[in-house]
Amino acid sequence: MSPTNKVFIIAELSANHNGSIETAVQTIRAAKKAGADAIKLQTYTADTMTLNSYEDDFKIKGTIWEGRNLYELYLEAYTPWEWHSELFRVAREEGLVCFSSPFDKTAIDFLETLDNPIYKIASFEITDIPLIEYAASKMRPMIISTGIADYDDIKLAVDTCKRVGNHDLTLLKCTSAYPAPMNEANLIMMQQMAEDFKVKIGLSDHTLGITLPVVATALGAQVIEKHFILDRSISRVRKYL
Repeated sequence: MSPTNKVFIIAELSANHNGSIETAVQTIRAAKKAGADAIKLQTYTADTMTLNSYEDDFKIKGTIWEGRNLYELYLEAYTPWEWHSELFRVAREEGLVCFSSPFDKTAIDFLETLDNPIYKIASFEITDIPLIEYAASKMRPMIISTGIADYDDIKLAVDTCKRVGNHDLTLLKCTSAYPAPMNEANLIMMQQMAEDFKVKIGLSDHTLGITLPVVATALGAQVIEKHFILDRSISRVRKYL
């Protein structure tokens, strides 16, 4: 992603396909019509994310999925790997950049077979340094969300990419709440990250509406990521990650 005057708009598919590849394809085509530049998937399985356990440590707390078992949620939400090739094809047919967030090394290996052009590191993986190092070593542009990170976490992630020779980095300001309150956005942090780490900046937006992306753009965001769904009523998972 070379710097341009145009903001790079990413439509996040996430679990908004609701378990239907037909819905996923329709969503990609709709994202193109809406003006997106890219569609982003998430590449994981329930088994690569967590254990199938009902102990308290494996139950969700403090979110809209309160009390749910993590394994069952991921099983319901994931994008089957056998869909990826077709979704990449449809996106490219539409003129969209298609890429994904991997959650372990096997996902990166799989995405490399699809010529995945960008690696996005999700907020909750910013402390997974082996994952970041392996993704960065593929020498694709890296986009990293900073939702749960403190300064040292961000610095370590950036340093890890640069250590393997990957300097094409974009840091996204993100508030890891679902949905996120607008008064917790702290968008000025984008400019601080640009100054401190000498990287491109943007916003991974979990708020409702379009106000925050507009403000972020005025503050210098070069990338805006926003969840995209055809119809909120179709989502069983209501996943905003």
